[in-house]
Amino acid sequence: MSVDVVTEIVIDRPRDAVAAYAGDPTHAPEWYANIRSVEWQTEPRVEVGSRMDFVAQFLGRRLAYTYEVIELAPGERLVMRTAQGPFPMETTYEWRAVGDAATRMRLRNCGKPTGFSRLVAPFMASAVRRANRKDLARLKQVLERATA
Repeated sequence: MSVDVVTEIVIDRPRDAVAAYAGDPTHAPEWYANIRSVEWQTEPRVEVGSRMDFVAQFLGRRLAYTYEVIELAPGERLVMRTAQGPFPMETTYEWRAVGDAATRMRLRNCGKPTGFSRLVAPFMASAVRRANRKDLARLKQVLERATA
Protein backbone atom coordinates (compact mmCIF):
# COMPACT_ATOMS: atom_id res chain seq x y z
CA MET A 1 0.00 0.00 0.00
CA SER A 2 1.42 3.37 -0.95
CA VAL A 3 0.98 6.69 0.82
CA ASP A 4 0.26 9.91 -1.08
CA VAL A 5 -0.63 12.93 1.04
CA VAL A 6 -1.08 16.52 -0.16
CA THR A 7 -1.45 19.40 2.30
CA GLU A 8 -1.70 23.13 1.57
CA ILE A 9 -1.67 26.36 3.52
CA VAL A 10 -1.67 30.08 2.72
CA ILE A 11 1.12 32.02 4.42
CA ASP A 12 0.96 35.80 4.62
CA ARG A 13 4.46 36.32 3.25
CA PRO A 14 5.75 36.80 -0.30
CA ARG A 15 6.50 33.65 -2.30
CA ASP A 16 10.25 34.24 -2.45
CA ALA A 17 10.48 34.58 1.35
CA VAL A 18 8.46 31.41 1.98
CA ALA A 19 10.38 29.42 -0.63
CA ALA A 20 13.77 30.61 0.64
CA TYR A 21 12.99 29.58 4.20
CA ALA A 22 10.95 26.39 3.70
CA GLY A 23 13.14 25.24 0.82
CA ASP A 24 16.29 25.34 2.94
CA PRO A 25 16.50 21.96 4.74
CA THR A 26 18.63 23.55 7.46
CA HIS A 27 15.43 25.16 8.78
CA ALA A 28 13.43 21.90 8.85
CA PRO A 29 13.90 21.23 12.60
CA GLU A 30 12.47 24.70 13.30
CA TRP A 31 9.09 23.95 11.75
CA TYR A 32 8.81 20.15 11.40
CA ALA A 33 7.86 18.74 14.80
CA ASN A 34 9.24 15.28 13.99
CA ILE A 35 12.61 16.29 12.52
CA ARG A 36 15.36 16.30 15.10
CA SER A 37 18.37 17.17 12.95
CA VAL A 38 19.66 17.79 9.44
CA GLU A 39 23.29 17.41 8.38
CA TRP A 40 24.54 18.16 4.89
CA GLN A 41 26.50 15.50 3.01
CA THR A 42 27.21 17.95 0.20
CA GLU A 43 27.93 21.68 0.19
CA PRO A 44 25.09 23.36 2.12
CA ARG A 45 23.19 24.80 -0.80
CA VAL A 46 20.05 23.49 -2.40
CA GLU A 47 20.61 22.27 -5.95
CA VAL A 48 19.90 19.10 -7.89
CA GLY A 49 22.13 16.40 -6.41
CA SER A 50 22.40 17.99 -2.94
CA ARG A 51 22.14 15.40 -0.15
CA MET A 52 21.22 15.78 3.50
CA ASP A 53 20.95 13.32 6.40
CA PHE A 54 17.76 13.70 8.40
CA VAL A 55 16.95 12.21 11.80
CA ALA A 56 13.26 12.15 12.69
CA GLN A 57 10.90 10.64 15.22
CA PHE A 58 7.66 9.34 13.68
CA LEU A 59 5.02 7.01 15.12
CA GLY A 60 7.27 6.39 18.11
CA ARG A 61 10.25 5.28 16.03
CA ARG A 62 13.57 6.94 15.25
CA LEU A 63 14.10 7.29 11.50
CA ALA A 64 17.41 8.19 9.88
CA TYR A 65 17.44 8.77 6.14
CA THR A 66 19.17 10.72 3.39
CA TYR A 67 17.25 13.01 1.07
CA GLU A 68 18.58 13.96 -2.35
CA VAL A 69 17.29 16.93 -4.31
CA ILE A 70 16.03 15.57 -7.62
CA GLU A 71 14.22 18.63 -9.01
CA LEU A 72 14.49 22.35 -8.35
CA ALA A 73 12.74 25.37 -9.83
CA PRO A 74 13.90 28.11 -7.43
CA GLY A 75 11.02 29.85 -5.72
CA GLU A 76 8.46 27.51 -7.32
CA ARG A 77 9.17 23.83 -6.70
CA LEU A 78 11.55 21.56 -4.79
CA VAL A 79 11.48 17.75 -4.93
CA MET A 80 13.59 15.55 -2.64
CA ARG A 81 13.69 11.76 -2.56
CA THR A 82 15.07 9.05 -0.33
CA ALA A 83 15.33 5.45 -1.43
CA GLN A 84 16.70 3.79 1.70
CA GLY A 85 15.18 3.23 5.11
CA PRO A 86 11.84 1.83 6.22
CA PHE A 87 9.78 4.43 4.36
CA PRO A 88 11.19 5.43 0.94
CA MET A 89 9.67 8.87 0.39
CA GLU A 90 9.42 11.66 -2.13
CA THR A 91 8.67 15.10 -0.72
CA THR A 92 7.55 17.96 -2.95
CA TYR A 93 7.23 21.62 -1.97
CA GLU A 94 5.42 23.99 -4.32
CA TRP A 95 4.96 27.72 -3.83
CA ARG A 96 2.43 29.90 -5.66
CA ALA A 97 1.88 33.61 -5.14
CA VAL A 98 -1.52 34.63 -3.79
CA GLY A 99 -1.80 38.31 -4.58
CA ASP A 100 1.24 40.47 -3.84
CA ALA A 101 2.03 39.42 -0.30
CA ALA A 102 0.90 35.84 0.35
CA THR A 103 1.91 32.35 -0.73
CA ARG A 104 0.07 29.08 -1.12
CA MET A 105 2.48 26.34 -0.10
CA ARG A 106 1.71 22.79 -1.16
CA LEU A 107 3.45 19.89 0.59
CA ARG A 108 3.21 16.41 -0.91
CA ASN A 109 4.63 13.24 0.63
CA CYS A 110 4.38 10.01 -1.30
CA GLY A 111 6.08 6.69 -0.90
CA LYS A 112 5.74 2.99 -0.39
CA PRO A 113 6.43 1.81 3.18
CA THR A 114 8.61 -1.26 3.71
CA GLY A 115 9.52 -3.34 6.77
CA PHE A 116 7.84 -2.19 9.99
CA SER A 117 6.27 0.77 8.22
CA ARG A 118 4.45 -1.58 5.83
CA LEU A 119 2.62 -3.07 8.82
CA VAL A 120 1.21 0.32 9.78
CA ALA A 121 0.63 1.54 6.21
CA PRO A 122 -3.17 1.69 6.63
CA PHE A 123 -2.65 4.30 9.39
CA MET A 124 0.36 6.00 7.81
CA ALA A 125 -1.51 8.34 5.44
CA SER A 126 -3.67 9.80 8.21
CA ALA A 127 -0.64 10.16 10.50
CA VAL A 128 1.35 11.90 7.74
CA ARG A 129 -1.62 14.17 6.96
CA ARG A 130 -2.00 15.18 10.63
CA ALA A 131 1.73 15.81 10.98
CA ASN A 132 1.87 17.84 7.75
CA ARG A 133 -1.04 20.05 8.82
CA LYS A 134 0.68 20.79 12.13
CA ASP A 135 4.03 21.38 10.44
CA LEU A 136 2.60 23.79 7.88
CA ALA A 137 0.72 25.63 10.64
CA ARG A 138 4.02 25.94 12.52
CA LEU A 139 5.76 27.18 9.36
CA LYS A 140 3.03 29.79 8.91
CA GLN A 141 3.46 30.88 12.52
CA VAL A 142 7.25 31.14 12.23
CA LEU A 143 7.20 33.10 8.97
CA GLU A 144 4.33 35.43 9.84
CA ARG A 145 5.81 36.17 13.25
CA ALA A 146 9.05 37.16 11.51
CA THR A 147 7.25 40.18 10.07
CA ALA A 148 5.20 41.09 13.14
